[in-house]
Amino acid sequence: MTTRNSCVDRRPVELDCHDSYIKISTIMAKDMTLLWGSGSPPCWRVMIALEEKKLQGYNHKLLSFEKAEHKSKEVLDINPRGQLPAFKHGDNILNESYAACMYLESRFRSQGPQLIPEGQLEQALMYQRMFEILNLSDKLSNVIYYNYRVPEGERHDSAIKRNKENLATEIKLWEGYFQKMEVGSYLAGKAFSLADVIVFPVIAYAFRFGLSTERYPKLGAYYDMMKERPSVKATWPPHWLENPQGGDALKEF
Repeated sequence: MTTRNSCVDRRPVELDCHDSYIKISTIMAKDMTLLWGSGSPPCWRVMIALEEKKLQGYNHKLLSFEKAEHKSKEVLDINPRGQLPAFKHGDNILNESYAACMYLESRFRSQGPQLIPEGQLEQALMYQRMFEILNLSDKLSNVIYYNYRVPEGERHDSAIKRNKENLATEIKLWEGYFQKMEVGSYLAGKAFSLADVIVFPVIAYAFRFGLSTERYPKLGAYYDMMKERPSVKATWPPHWLENPQGGDALKEF
């Protein structure tokens, strides 16, 4: 005898369960709001996490950094820092991208792929890479946005040289990590994890600004593999589609 909530014995029931699963996910997603900016790694990782956890259909609005829309009242009502992403699920507000991604995995653990590995070694590596990427993100920004952040009269060639050297060392470190991994591996092992959700947007950002796939073939292979993942393709920054090359700030790397 089978029951209506059984998903194992008969095809019609499997379909019913699948339909119910989709409806529940859709209802949950409707209670979510994401304000985001195109190409922002923090925004992108939250969108990848939402896709992976099968939460398509959430409310979202694309805002312009150039027009300072991230400083609008609409954003400030959710994120008083005036930064993106601004993410809300019901009464729960999570504006830090790490917090939002970890919350989504914890809250919707049974939906989509499991993003936190069971194995201790894989889990430890996942957390290490998740937080270690902050070093690369910071050093990328120091090179790409130096002229934007530092007034012309305060710029120094020695600082530019030091920033580039620090970034080169950091990129080589990450290339070395991938050299030690099996071909086709994700950051924490054979399975896609939160480390990939968090790290990939930063790697993609580096290649958009001219990082050489020939000079860093292992990073390039990871980038090419991840580009084909459905959650990444579904959330690819729209203005990157219109203008694939973002700049040449990293061409010498």
